[in-house]
Amino acid sequence: MANVNEKFGLRPYRSINGAPWNNAQNRYTVANNLSTAIFQGDPVKPTTAGNVTLARSNTSDRIIGVFNGVFYNDPTTQKPTFRNNYPGSIAVAGITAFVIDDPNTVYLVDANAAFTRADLFRNYSLTNVTGNTLTGISEKQLAVGTSGLATTFAVQAIDIQEGATDSDTSTSGVNVLVRINNHFFRSGTAGI
Repeated sequence: MANVNEKFGLRPYRSINGAPWNNAQNRYTVANNLSTAIFQGDPVKPTTAGNVTLARSNTSDRIIGVFNGVFYNDPTTQKPTFRNNYPGSIAVAGITAFVIDDPNTVYLVDANAAFTRADLFRNYSLTNVTGNTLTGISEKQLAVGTSGLATTFAVQAIDIQEGATDSDTSTSGVNVLVRINNHFFRSGTAGI
């Protein structure tokens, strides 16, 4: 059966020790009037100003975690607002980002090309795409063609989701389990 090409960014799946993900996340801040949009499932990095911002794909950005939503007082409506995504250019102080920052979290990500067991334990970049403005969800995928051994790649593939409808390894859209490799709270590991 063909895979569904879902594009949902990095979705928390479980802990590296096999325990279920426990919804743990921490609060960070987004800079007042940051122009960059950040979507649920996007990797984020710390800034020198003490905030978080979108981690760029195909770079050695040290990822602090995965963006899971934002809270702020809307400057137009003056109402408290929670969203899956930060749309960019919100001119208000006190923007709170919720970030899944445990370096032991394993994430599910959609691969942008065929991905077999022989592709496991390598380090990969993520695709450089924006998210869906209707759902607020990231559309980043595992960039299968951009892999290597370097510790600075964004994620490391550790397994293929078994028994899922998206487990056909011969075509794009297969669900791959990854961990953040170049994590701010832990050094990266070389791939094999």
